[in-house]
Amino acid sequence: MMKIGNIEFGPHPVFLAPMEDVTDIGFRLLCKRMGASMVYSEFVAADALVRMVNRSLQKLKVCDDERPVVVQIYGKEVEPMVEAAKIVVDQAKPDVLDLNFGCPVKRVAGKGAGAGMLQHPDKMLEITRAVVQAVDIPVTVKTRLGWDDQHKIIVDLAERLQDCGIQALTIHGRTRAQMYTGEADWSLIGAVKENPRMRIPIIGNGDITTPERAAECFDRYGVDAIMVGRATFGRPWIFKEIMDYLEPEQSSDEAHDAIASNWPVLSDDWKIDVLKEQVLMSVRRIDEYRGILHSRRHLAASPVFKGIPNFRDTRIAMLRAETLDELFGLIEQARVMVHEAKQH
Repeated sequence: MMKIGNIEFGPHPVFLAPMEDVTDIGFRLLCKRMGASMVYSEFVAADALVRMVNRSLQKLKVCDDERPVVVQIYGKEVEPMVEAAKIVVDQAKPDVLDLNFGCPVKRVAGKGAGAGMLQHPDKMLEITRAVVQAVDIPVTVKTRLGWDDQHKIIVDLAERLQDCGIQALTIHGRTRAQMYTGEADWSLIGAVKENPRMRIPIIGNGDITTPERAAECFDRYGVDAIMVGRATFGRPWIFKEIMDYLEPEQSSDEAHDAIASNWPVLSDDWKIDVLKEQVLMSVRRIDEYRGILHSRRHLAASPVFKGIPNFRDTRIAMLRAETLDELFGLIEQARVMVHEAKQH
């Protein structure tokens, strides 16, 4: 059984990846109810936390129903990262603190934070060591294979991070140069796992979009857990799909409680109701207009609406809707179209 600190997980833990503007408390709770073994916050800038910037402090809100929950921070200097780590532990009291050394976007990595740290591994290790010593909860790291194809340093780096005292390591199977393009390379994630000197759990991340691929990653690369990111957009039930596939005997109907509905779980009707519930959660948490805005990427990406003939106009209208009445009317139109498409 995999453990991080005192947290024990089942045989096939599936984690929700930290994603900016996606993994807010509402989405985390939904994914948890769908079967996610552990959920991660959006990343929080250490510098902003130290300055007590309100928007960053808002990201520290967690609740007991989503535990075990991880808060993730990023930065490029030792002192702000240590200070931010203490603020997180004091205010959010998460079960785990994760350090982001993997974000590839220019405004983060270009300034030396996130994946930018892969160009300065000694500094990365210095920060990690200092944060581990500063807090009394498990510290973990999420990073990539290296900066680019010529510098895939992860096998050696993983050992050195372990020596700093982290209690688990998540590896995204791409370099910073790849951003989110090309295929994730799991062979190096497997190489880290096979290193006899590695004692901490290894979590694999990158391109897990189906239950079959999830099973392959566990079987072929021997990882202790997997992490799902973009495949959750408009599909929070992917956790249930994966868990039903990996552990059919363990399958519970808890996901059914995610919405007050009598639809069979994982039917199209049930999935559409989950999406509506997700929109409502966002609206309640923020306000009608911004809550709908926040939900658009999920509606745009949801596989429920893929492959419906002549759907383009409805889809565009759904993504332009500004009130709940208008949006839900369009979603109900889409529901009818999904049924019709299945009958042909």
